[in-house]
Amino acid sequence: MALLRQVPGFVAYYWVDAGDGVMVSTSVFEDRSGAEESVKRAADFVRDHLASLLPNPPQVTAGPVVAASR
Repeated sequence: MALLRQVPGFVAYYWVDAGDGVMVSTSVFEDRSGAEESVKRAADFVRDHLASLLPNPPQVTAGPVVAASR
């Protein structure tokens, strides 16, 4: 997502269709400040463009990566 690529420390973004109307997005940043900025930008985008399409407010969860594989 171009909106998040502009945030310093951006590493990756994933959008997953988990089925039954459930969508999950995951953003990866080099540090907490980048992640927090991305949450602000995404919230503004959702409020301005998608709020009427989403029946439930998004849930934001943050934490360090404890395992990864490439």
